[in-house]
Amino acid sequence: MEISQPYLLTALGRREPLLDTATLRALEQAASAGLAPGTLMERAGLAAARLAMARWPGLGSVRIYCGPGNNGGDGLVMARHLHQLGIRVDLRQTASGRASDRQRAEARALQAGLTLRCNWDDRMPVDLTVDALLGIGSSTAPHGAVATAMSALAQETAPRMALDVPSGLDADLGRDWGALRCDVTLALLAVKPGLVTGAGRELCGAIWVDRLGVSIDSEAVAQTCLNRIAWRNWSPRAIHPWVTHKGDAGSVWVLAGSPRMQGAAGLAARAALAAGAGRVYLAGADSTNPLWPELMTPPLGAAQQALTSATAVVGCGGGDMDAAQLLDWLAAAEQLVLDADGLNAVARYPHLAQALRARATRKLRTVITPHPLEAARLLGLDGATDVQSHRLGCAKQLASQLDCTVVLKGSGTVVASPGDRPLINLSGHAALGTAGTGDVLAGWLGGLMAQAPQAPLHELAGLACSWHGEAADHVPQGSGPMLASRLVEAMAELHASNC
Repeated sequence: MEISQPYLLTALGRREPLLDTATLRALEQAASAGLAPGTLMERAGLAAARLAMARWPGLGSVRIYCGPGNNGGDGLVMARHLHQLGIRVDLRQTASGRASDRQRAEARALQAGLTLRCNWDDRMPVDLTVDALLGIGSSTAPHGAVATAMSALAQETAPRMALDVPSGLDADLGRDWGALRCDVTLALLAVKPGLVTGAGRELCGAIWVDRLGVSIDSEAVAQTCLNRIAWRNWSPRAIHPWVTHKGDAGSVWVLAGSPRMQGAAGLAARAALAAGAGRVYLAGADSTNPLWPELMTPPLGAAQQALTSATAVVGCGGGDMDAAQLLDWLAAAEQLVLDADGLNAVARYPHLAQALRARATRKLRTVITPHPLEAARLLGLDGATDVQSHRLGCAKQLASQLDCTVVLKGSGTVVASPGDRPLINLSGHAALGTAGTGDVLAGWLGGLMAQAPQAPLHELAGLACSWHGEAADHVPQGSGPMLASRLVEAMAELHASNC
């Protein structure tokens, strides 16, 4: 039997295609056609057994919860291999399976001397529990015998490992139907989008991947990929670096609309400057009290003419933005990053949405950076929950609707652009959930765009997200929130380390 090598999914590593369940089922069917019956299930169960033993050295006992489908069959094969290695296996299942591969796995488990029980009582303590109940089959809340099994699994105190997908997590959408948090998830054959965005980031724990010996042509089959655009590859001035000057690095205008909310605009401006923009203007700010001495603080009215050859970052700390003024900026800015209250204004006034969409026909470059609630307003949805339940689809819809690049922020930030394969970002963690970190992302992206006005926006947006998240990853998770001003410094430190 061919044995593949599992690997840990990390923010910066190999190119990783993300396959939805329909594509995955077709790929599995095609791969199985050239193999003996049950081969992929045998490989999956063996991979799970090997990972459990490697991840928990000295493993002495395990309880495996098996469902009636192929995910349960993977668990049965895993149980057989562990049992044959002398590990005590307590095997529970919701019901016998009907598919031939699943029946074969059950028969071989019984032949190996294992006992299958369909009750959830008399559970002695074990070293590890395994969720092999549903896999990619979760598209509604678990019910019946599976729900009963999950209630029993929730009471276990041992570490929890999921085979393929934590039961109750939608593999395509990242929607949580009542899944249990796992310490480790072994993604089989390919990574599913729902594992790395929405609730998946929290529920899966450490994600390991095993391709089961199947070669995947990601260019042909993947609709989405992990964001692998690393800050280490950033080199905007590779040609004649010694003769460049600040004029070659572009100008960024951060337009601060509200005098009461200049902190957000100041963070964006500081980020644009730290990202490497040659000149950064914090327009409309109090010039007698600059947040950074390197920032220039012209009056807001000076922006209009300058924007025709500059990058504008609009909406950070904008308050209730003046619609007429925003309309002028949408028409003038050569490059635009639109965030926060700028997005709320576009959602409120249809003529602003039309002006934003028209930028593409004039070859003007636009990125919007909504959080889920802002995205819901733009899409006319009831609230953030509607976006969170379909993050990938909402980002793609916004990109198409407004004809621009979209950075849908949140757990597993999604980058979507018309005509490009969406990216899901894996770097970063909950410490970014503080006021101002989104302003930093918008400003940093504006700084990158100013330096590289010909670079593909999709890639620049992916680069900014990767950089933003990895700076947070350098702060240990659980050490408290990351102040936005410190985030600018951390991103700049990564920048300096790459020089």
